Amino acid sequence: MSQPVRPLLDIRDLCIDVRTGGRAFRAVRDVSLSVMPGEVLAIVGESGSGKSLTALSVLGLLPRGIAHVASGTISFEGEDLVGASERSLDAIRGKKIGMIFQEPLSALNPVMRIGDQIIEGLLVRGEASVQSARQRAIAALAEVRIPDPERRMRQYPHELSGGMRQRVMIALALISSPRVLVADEPTTALDVTVQAQILDLMKSLQTRSDMSLVLITHDLGIVADIADRVAVMYAGMIVESGPVDAILTMPRHPYTIGLLSCLPEFATHGRRLNVVPGSIPALSEEIKGCRFKSRCPRYVTGPCDRDVALSRLRPDHLCRCVYPIGTPAPAAA
Repeated sequence: MSQPVRPLLDIRDLCIDVRTGGRAFRAVRDVSLSVMPGEVLAIVGESGSGKSLTALSVLGLLPRGIAHVASGTISFEGEDLVGASERSLDAIRGKKIGMIFQEPLSALNPVMRIGDQIIEGLLVRGEASVQSARQRAIAALAEVRIPDPERRMRQYPHELSGGMRQRVMIALALISSPRVLVADEPTTALDVTVQAQILDLMKSLQTRSDMSLVLITHDLGIVADIADRVAVMYAGMIVESGPVDAILTMPRHPYTIGLLSCLPEFATHGRRLNVVPGSIPALSEEIKGCRFKSRCPRYVTGPCDRDVALSRLRPDHLCRCVYPIGTPAPAAA
């Protein structure tokens, strides 16, 4: 009898506190996510929803003195990463879990040549000699479809276009063949054509290597062709999760509906694009009940003012709402 496949990355009940103005506030609340081998998980939500904090916590990269994991577990290949030593994390960062950070122009060192930045991790980890590392870097640049990779190795970040810099970031993240790649807003500030090329490249590399991919984005429109599952985050919580087809064609949370209605491809022809009114609440704002209620067109006094747990609509589709789309409205208090 075959053994059940276990998650490669498993996050359970994760809570992250952020300190600002001399006080600590809960920025991520009870987030549970799992990533199976070879799976693409997209985490979607507006800026400020907690997506990047969740991603940074996986590799212990939360800004010290500002944010920390308050509770919960982050397990990779059965090893809990919360509270792990720097030595243990260094053995995982880059080698087993790679990360593409937001804004490649900021993430890349402006005074180091591209080639030196790519081989640095290999040399620090003792994975290759200088000559071998350079050959691997050239091959990595070629794999991400950068023309004339040997010449690009000698260039600085400012000499490359935004799309080229993003390809360099992908090459840097993949050079050690990690089992999981976390891509934090990898297409931000890129034009639509380049955005499509980068997503196609990431999907191609992920499929070829059977690597797991965690894609963080604010745009539900880009996940259709790349993701297997989607988790929608709002104000530090997961409000809906499920297979990509279910989330895009049968969304049940009003926030997910709102995000989809803002996309041009889901808009009614001849009408203005929709918007989700209001904004994500500040960390300091204490809210009883559903954190989306002030922006929700389906708000019901009483039921929506109480804490709402993730409920299982189907075995693989979860929703945090007392009044999911397609269900009758509860009685007001």
